[in-house]
Amino acid sequence: MSDENAVECIPVLPSLDLAVTRDFYRDVLAFRVIYESPTRVILRRETMELHFWLTDRAEFCENSSCYIRGGGIDALFEEFHNKQVPRLSDFAVRPWNMKEFHLHDPHGNLLIFARIP
Repeated sequence: MSDENAVECIPVLPSLDLAVTRDFYRDVLAFRVIYESPTRVILRRETMELHFWLTDRAEFCENSSCYIRGGGIDALFEEFHNKQVPRLSDFAVRPWNMKEFHLHDPHGNLLIFARIP
């Protein structure tokens, strides 16, 4: 972040297995690992940063989500589509007038990528 007065919001999502989470985000979605410990992993791709914490409760993952919005969403969809990322939705304008696509990570966390149409 270049502006020292800017405020960021970074999601902290649950993971049933941090190694599986790390590998999916690194190897499939092209995030890089910033920090890793037995109970936490932090990943970043450009301005997107995601933190994960270890849990043994699948329902936490299955009920967690993150909304990612910005101008580069079209290129991300094309990249993920070309890589055949599992559980990738279509890319369409939704009733609330946002063009979106989504995917679920291996533990069920929902990532929604969006831009203004």
